[in-house]
Amino acid sequence: MKVTEHLKQAKETLFSFEILPPLKGKSIQSIYDGIDPLMEFKPRFVNVTYHREEFIYKERENGLLEKIAIRKRPGTVGICAAIMNKYHVDAVPHLICGGFSKEETENALIDLQFLGIDNVLALRGDSVKTEATFKPHQDGHSHAVELIQQIAEMNKGNYMMDDIKLEPTSFCIGAAGYPEKHFEAMNLSTDLLYLKGKVDAGAEYIVTQLFFDNQKYFDFVEACRAAGINVPIIPGIKPIKSLNHISFLPKFFKIDYPEALSKELLKCKTNADVEKLGIEWGIQQSKELKAANVPCIHYYTMSNSKEVKAIASEIF
Repeated sequence: MKVTEHLKQAKETLFSFEILPPLKGKSIQSIYDGIDPLMEFKPRFVNVTYHREEFIYKERENGLLEKIAIRKRPGTVGICAAIMNKYHVDAVPHLICGGFSKEETENALIDLQFLGIDNVLALRGDSVKTEATFKPHQDGHSHAVELIQQIAEMNKGNYMMDDIKLEPTSFCIGAAGYPEKHFEAMNLSTDLLYLKGKVDAGAEYIVTQLFFDNQKYFDFVEACRAAGINVPIIPGIKPIKSLNHISFLPKFFKIDYPEALSKELLKCKTNADVEKLGIEWGIQQSKELKAANVPCIHYYTMSNSKEVKAIASEIF
């Protein structure tokens, strides 16, 4: 079932979450171990992230360095199929621009259609660690809106192989939104223009980047509506859980902590202190969001369900 159909049929705020594929060499059981504790809250869909190649440099016999591409977290398509088969819940694979040609994207979408997967979340993706800025595949997309356009064209039956008559796909397309704006956008107004472009291209719902200040989400939704963006906007929540997260999350995700949270974080001396505060803050956030009748609360688990389970136990 499509995400938008789940949202339309819901009588109250839904629960969903996101997982990472396991590192190469780990078994599918590591995925199940992260999902099992959360199934009691009846998620309608589970997102599975997609990861582009990374590069390492290996010294050759002649002394020169060889650039080698590796994928540390493979298997998103197969993981989605396994989740749907085991849990009878819809899986939402992420599709990204970085590292993929248009043909590879089309082939991945064809595989997803064969497997009966109805949803995709279309993202540009991040730059690789060795590059200062995002660089697209030479035969790929530079922006998420282009990826969305390709998926939307396939939904109309328009494939790259235009000499062959193929059935239209029927993907429900999700896109990302940034309550504190994308870090590359000039300002929130221009970021909303780009977001509206993604919706106009075919995105049917939005999932937000994580945030810790609910007011920023509420203001973001209001700004989206004023800009003519009328699709469902699902808030994304991530519980902070370690001392390292205190500085890492704002740096990596380009977000701010609200003053009330930052004051409490400054008091934390151990990872256990941060984890406890993260759960308490996540419960507070979730209660306020649910009271506001948001369509769904989407939790970023990083494949560790402990904190999300503690929060969900108080909310769902």
